[in-house]
Amino acid sequence: MIALDTNVLVYAHREDATWHEAALRPVTQLAEGAAQWAVPWPCLHQFLAIATHPRIWSPPTPLDAALEQVAAWQESPSLVLLAESPGYWDRLAALCRGGRVVGPQVHDARIAALCLHHGVDELWTADRDFTRFPELRVRNPLVG
Repeated sequence: MIALDTNVLVYAHREDATWHEAALRPVTQLAEGAAQWAVPWPCLHQFLAIATHPRIWSPPTPLDAALEQVAAWQESPSLVLLAESPGYWDRLAALCRGGRVVGPQVHDARIAALCLHHGVDELWTADRDFTRFPELRVRNPLVG
């Protein structure tokens, strides 16, 4: 199962993003395909925060449009939303210790822990910080 990080979702949504076309294609293929794909809940929360942020985008995505985008992704019958469940905390603690995670890096550890906890095969992201977690296979779908 492939999971998507926030940046891929934002680029797929924002037509003015430099990587829009490169992100839209794989996100659409996953959403319209039969194979299960995943998004960690924290990535959806962060998508809303980034897409609607007036200091990041001019103009920002209106809240209703961002919420409609999340609802549209959720209509994909093959989407699995990744949430914390029993056993998650141990995985997160191990990743934090192993990667010497502190401060804002905890957010990435949380995403990695959710993916590993739910058996994700690969996380698609443009964020190189995930290489701190060698247990998780990461790929940037925006480049060749």
